[in-house]
Amino acid sequence: MLTSLIITTYNWPQALSLVLQSVANQTMLPDEVIIADDGSTEETKLMIERFSKKNDIKVIHSWQKDEGFRAAMSRNRAISKSSCDYIILIDGDMILHPKFVEEHLRNSQEGFFLQGSRVLLSKEKSKQIFTNSQLSFSVFDSGLSNRKNALHSNFLSLLLMKKGVFMKGIKTCNMSFYKKNCYTINGFNEEFVGWGREDSEYVVRLINSGIARKNIHFNMIQYHLFHNEEARKSLKKNDHLLNQTIKSQLTWCDNGINRY
Repeated sequence: MLTSLIITTYNWPQALSLVLQSVANQTMLPDEVIIADDGSTEETKLMIERFSKKNDIKVIHSWQKDEGFRAAMSRNRAISKSSCDYIILIDGDMILHPKFVEEHLRNSQEGFFLQGSRVLLSKEKSKQIFTNSQLSFSVFDSGLSNRKNALHSNFLSLLLMKKGVFMKGIKTCNMSFYKKNCYTINGFNEEFVGWGREDSEYVVRLINSGIARKNIHFNMIQYHLFHNEEARKSLKKNDHLLNQTIKSQLTWCDNGINRY
């Protein structure tokens, strides 16, 4: 099954560089990497070009003009450029466990999307990582605020895997799905501008269309570099859009991926 790894980013090339290095270290490489760039400056473009020259990985830089936080649009643009059957979404501040891609593919299943978790790194630990270019972590490392998520175990992953239509803990920083299911619901809703809820609304429409959630722990591990939180001034409007989708049991958004 051909796989696209899509990485969202905005003006943090230092973090994206570490993430791409962790991609190059995967036990199973994605067939292509697509950078969903929400308007970064030239520095990010040059870093991506340097990485591409040093690594035998197909990298596509999907860039859009900087007009504020438009993650839904950025993801749609990137997905529309995918030539693969399966999509893995991460953010550009997530360092990946070497088996991350392999385990997304192993756990993939028709009729489901996958939701993974993340390990949160402290501010001090993140500074050390940038200094040392650290890509390998242990559950016993200092600076891990939710340490249990760093435990890698195939046995526990199978034992505690959960299927259903629940919404708690939706995060597109560690999610995967079949591309055909994304197109069935017209991708992400680009009415969502500003931080928040575009991922939850996307999942509501997936579930309404018959695609259930498969929740994975202790596999598909990623490490989240510390940064200040995004401004949440658009959250009230975005909550309203989410609630409309829930109330009306929508499976389709008008302003979606069909634009591309």
